[in-house]
Amino acid sequence: MNIVCLDLEGVLVPEIWVAFAEASGIPELKRTTRDEPDYDKLMHWRISVLKEHGLGLKEIQKTIAKIDPLPGAKAFLDELRAITQVIIISDTFTQFAKPLMEKLGYPTIFCNTLEVADSGEITGFRMRIENSKLTTVKALQSIGYDTVASGDSYNDLGMILASKAGFLFRSTEQIKADYPQLKALEEYGELLAAIKEVL
Repeated sequence: MNIVCLDLEGVLVPEIWVAFAEASGIPELKRTTRDEPDYDKLMHWRISVLKEHGLGLKEIQKTIAKIDPLPGAKAFLDELRAITQVIIISDTFTQFAKPLMEKLGYPTIFCNTLEVADSGEITGFRMRIENSKLTTVKALQSIGYDTVASGDSYNDLGMILASKAGFLFRSTEQIKADYPQLKALEEYGELLAAIKEVL
């Protein structure tokens, strides 16, 4: 019994915060989990930057509406879902993910929730569970699944390393250098072939 666990941003869709940094003209918001291993620290910092600039959920959702999946992502996901169960495990938020899930054909996603004031200001965030990617993979294993995982960032390493097989996908040179034992892939065809091999 296999289940494939995929990261969302950088693997299937562009990085939402990078797109918003470009749309809003706030370059410091380009910082992601590829740069900062501590997600809690990163999110508190992002919220403070948004507050400083008077920006909220509505402005970010306007950017997300224009984001399309990465070229080839939907076809890859469709082919993968035809042969095995797939769950997207992301540190993004339901308020960000919904329009992207529609464009990907409504795959299953486990993610988090933003706390938003009536004014639209993002006041905080609620993580589904601590260390959500690793915890989710371990929970799936505890109910009889073998997991295969892939992601691109520091926050994906726990689930990748804990799985029966795990792959870096379009990751940074630093992460690839730090984890030479992990196969690093760049194309969806390669990732699909690598996953098929271990199923």
